[in-house]
Amino acid sequence: MTDKLKVPKAMQPVFDTVAGLIDEFCRIHLNEEYSQVSRELAAALCRKRPSPLAKGKPEQWACACVYVIGSANFLHDKTQTPHLPLGKLCELFGIGKSTATTKARSIEKLMGISYLDPRWTLPSKLADNPLVWMLTVNGFAVDIRNAPLELQEEAFRRGLIPYVPGRR
Repeated sequence: MTDKLKVPKAMQPVFDTVAGLIDEFCRIHLNEEYSQVSRELAAALCRKRPSPLAKGKPEQWACACVYVIGSANFLHDKTQTPHLPLGKLCELFGIGKSTATTKARSIEKLMGISYLDPRWTLPSKLADNPLVWMLTVNGFAVDIRNAPLELQEEAFRRGLIPYVPGRR
């Protein structure tokens, strides 16, 4: 288990239920990446004190987690693969759109998540997310992909970027 999936013992049964629902949904309708990142979000919510997942139905939280990750990664955009309108996502979970949207907005607010959020970008989309690569260097916004290799390596060493783009 990775650190991103660790949860307090008291929240483990709730996490296991929500993660199982996420896995099943993503296996059928999306892919493993959506499952992985959505589980990481559920685990992060379980670590909050108090955890919002301690109250409410697991199905609603599972739907909201996938909804938030889908929204941040433009799942609703027809040019994306996989593609799934967020209203259809709610329908497939069997959750009302207003309920899912309310839960999703509460997650976004609590976790500070927005479109293209580098922390919640699918691994396959990291290279194309401009926010992953924008850093402030000497007071200037810089796309680190265009910086010298030494700066890229330093940014990676400091944990500011997921990998050194000059080596790919």
